[in-house]
Amino acid sequence: MAETKTYTPQGFKALQDELDYLVNVKVEENKKDISTARAFGDLSENSEYDEAKAEQGKIHSRIAELREMIANAKVIDESQIDESKVSVGSIVVVNNVTRGGEFTYHIVGSYETNPLAGKISDDS
Repeated sequence: MAETKTYTPQGFKALQDELDYLVNVKVEENKKDISTARAFGDLSENSEYDEAKAEQGKIHSRIAELREMIANAKVIDESQIDESKVSVGSIVVVNNVTRGGEFTYHIVGSYETNPLAGKISDDS
């Protein structure tokens, strides 16, 4: 059984958007790449064909991974966040007394982390 992970609504939408892009765009592009490479002739010595088939495997592997992540996702309701503790969905403001200044962080699920954008994982 796959592990349930918690996502913000934005993080969950990002998973769905990536899956949609892979299924509707990348798979079709890859089919064309395979078809084009096949037209080059002998498949046993056709590096373009080998690369396109390897890419096909990566795409389908990621699609399966995303489907599993979506199926086992727990999306938080940001209006129901307990503000007495830090958890996924919380906005945390940190005062740095040594350097001065205030930093704001959004606590997100591990899939959504982007420290440069102020999004840090609930695992960190």
